[in-house]
Amino acid sequence: MTQQIYDTKAQALRPFEPRVPGEVSLYVCGPTVQSAPHIGHLRSALVYDQVRRWFEYQGLRVTLVRNVTDIDDKTLANATETEPWWALAYRVEGLFTQAYDALGIRRPTYEPRATASIMEMQQIIQTLIERGHAYAAEDGSGDVYFDAASWPEYGELTNQRPDDMEAAADGPARAKRSPQDFALWKGRKESEPEDASWSSPWGPGRPGWHIECSAMSTKYLGTAFDIHGGGRDLRFPHHENELAQSRAAGHEFAAFWMHNGLVSISGQKMSKSIGNTVSGHELLELARPIVIRYFLGSAHYRSTIEFSTDAIAEADAAFSRIEGFLERSARLDGVTDAESDAPKQVPDAFEAAMLDDFGIPQALAALHEEVTLGNQAIDRADVAEIARRRAAVRAMLGVLGLDPEAPEWQSESAGGAAGEHEALDSLVQALVAERAQARAEKDFARADRIRDQLADAGIQVEDSAQGTHWSIAR
Repeated sequence: MTQQIYDTKAQALRPFEPRVPGEVSLYVCGPTVQSAPHIGHLRSALVYDQVRRWFEYQGLRVTLVRNVTDIDDKTLANATETEPWWALAYRVEGLFTQAYDALGIRRPTYEPRATASIMEMQQIIQTLIERGHAYAAEDGSGDVYFDAASWPEYGELTNQRPDDMEAAADGPARAKRSPQDFALWKGRKESEPEDASWSSPWGPGRPGWHIECSAMSTKYLGTAFDIHGGGRDLRFPHHENELAQSRAAGHEFAAFWMHNGLVSISGQKMSKSIGNTVSGHELLELARPIVIRYFLGSAHYRSTIEFSTDAIAEADAAFSRIEGFLERSARLDGVTDAESDAPKQVPDAFEAAMLDDFGIPQALAALHEEVTLGNQAIDRADVAEIARRRAAVRAMLGVLGLDPEAPEWQSESAGGAAGEHEALDSLVQALVAERAQARAEKDFARADRIRDQLADAGIQVEDSAQGTHWSIAR
């Protein structure tokens, strides 16, 4: 079966074949580093981390570029006298990196900042002017605009007619030939700091938002690449304008356009304007990072995620069932040794789901089915089958970036938790030993009291032929 991807531009599923056999080139719109990350930023980055991991599982070499917009109207607006725009951008970029790392979102192949590609932006603008698709404003502002009317395909990404589009709000109407014309270059205003502008053939200024991504994507991936991704909210005007200016400049640009869904809270789209955002820091305080990753990555990438504390609790319970199987199976003699000889392949149902436009819900169903069958094999003490199921589960978790036994989840940050577990284990084991002695002496009332004491503390005790084991009730 061939990989299928829903292409926003075609508004249909299309078979995906990399332009270069064995390689995938993927550009993802990253954050504008004006304020700390929220759940929507993290969901988007996680989606393309899953896509990347799936391609790599298939043996493809992935070049993932995720940009940082470090110069923008919002960045300048949020700067202060004590924290200039460039310092704000640097600090906030660090907050994004910390949140990505906490969720196991791997660093991109390249993570360019917009301010490092000014020359490339100016080259594209000059090409557009020469081709008759851009013009310098005649009001002395130093602005340069894309001439939307000069490009007949304008609106092809979002299937809109130019006359029906919202007017671009990135420049004064008097300077434009048409309300839909958008800024490629913004002349410096007296109210803006001098270090937020660069010299250009049209006067000192800074780039418009849309031209930044056109320049950074082609700088690192070439003028023709496989996939351009980003949040659904970027389709218009950002990606529509990116596509128009890039194609008008003579670039073939992206073969596929992918857009991930947004996040809603109580049925409302999450938005800073209505104040219902959930920050990355707040999100990571609700559960373990690996559980948050499971939650954010559990829906189909094109669907909207409904955030609630109940949804986090459900994700915790679901992931705990997976961990429970891994922990139970690892305790059985010979299972982990047999697992090492089992093929590291995902089941057919998981593969079919991922090939069908990265169908994560169906892939997770296949994962939980393997967990159920694995637990049944444990009940039968079928070591060979337990090992096969365990290997399949870990293969699927590896693709999803969710294997708790993988090195990425065994970092120094987990060291404190490991130390706490060791200390707790010594206390619980003493009570477990006392309970075992009470049972041996047939003092079942005392044994039950100890079990109840552990249960009240959130400790679950499991008796089996291999002995007594404990875990934290989730």
